[in-house]
Amino acid sequence: MALTKAKADFTLHPYDHDPNAQAYGEEAADALGVPYDRIFKTLVAETESGLVVAVVPVSGKLDLKALASALGGKRAAMADAAKVERVTGYVVGGISPLGQRKQLPTVVDSSALDHETIYFSAGRRGLQIETAPDKLITLTRAATAPIGKAG
Repeated sequence: MALTKAKADFTLHPYDHDPNAQAYGEEAADALGVPYDRIFKTLVAETESGLVVAVVPVSGKLDLKALASALGGKRAAMADAAKVERVTGYVVGGISPLGQRKQLPTVVDSSALDHETIYFSAGRRGLQIETAPDKLITLTRAATAPIGKAG
């Protein structure tokens, strides 16, 4: 809805979600035939100043120290899943950086800017959004920084 309201170009990509899947981003990439570096996962971490959202390619991992640094902090740790679901309104594996119950500070990995479009969760398992990275960055008021690392 946020993309529609902003009159942004986007495409929804549904796929059959396997309830036994553990690596949701990789599952989406495989199902849609998209390279892992174009599918971005939405992770929530806890810093000294509270919860923050990190958007990184599924081809790698989140560098927690780089995330904290990008937000002017010293440390970050992955947030508790139950807390994340309560605060965002989404279930783990289907967390979208858009439309969360409360807008959290967001950092998008700078590699997103290497692509004309990127994919990320539309808010449920089995549905991805494809749009230009600058649209996501604008709508989430995100910072960009190299917060991903090889995984």
